[in-house]
Amino acid sequence: MPKATPSSQDFVAIKDIKDGVVILKSGQMCSVLLASSINFALKSGDEQQAILHHFQSFLNTLDFSLQIYVQSRRLNIEPYLALLATRESLQDNDLMRIQLREYMDFIRTFTSEVDVMSKSFFVVVPYTPAAINISKGITSFFSPGQQATPADRQFEEHRIQLEQRVSVVEQGLSRIGVRTIPLKSEDLVELYYHIYNPTDPTGAAPVFNT
Repeated sequence: MPKATPSSQDFVAIKDIKDGVVILKSGQMCSVLLASSINFALKSGDEQQAILHHFQSFLNTLDFSLQIYVQSRRLNIEPYLALLATRESLQDNDLMRIQLREYMDFIRTFTSEVDVMSKSFFVVVPYTPAAINISKGITSFFSPGQQATPADRQFEEHRIQLEQRVSVVEQGLSRIGVRTIPLKSEDLVELYYHIYNPTDPTGAAPVFNT
């Protein structure tokens, strides 16, 4: 009999996404943090050295690996232009309307000639359970018939261990001025969708709410 053609899901390493945790087919569990950036070039020499020193100390305190992922997306300027268009009709001053219209034309022209990119920074914190009970799996986010994920009770125990690692990373990065936000399940689904579908222009890059 001819071999069945593998589906695209066979090449995806993710088994499930549950309660803000990514579960890989290998059984490894990961939390993903959205991290703010630091304008390192604008810091003084002493500040730069302090940041490097604290970051080095932070890395030396870890007894587990980290993955730092940078995602670049072309910025969708249309929502911003739509907002400006609504404000144009509210202007009482003719000069202000003309200036706003010229500004909108400049933005359209500029973005048509230059790709305006937004960058998002992520820190992936992994945790590999020492032993996994595969006799009872949780519901798969992708498809049935693959390697089972941890049972619900064991999942909760391992999630607590993972959260402890996440706390260590959050505290370490905060010392160098980097804020972090753990991604929830829906944010993780969107993130990995765009990783595996890089040509899809839909969706906006995640941002910090202040």
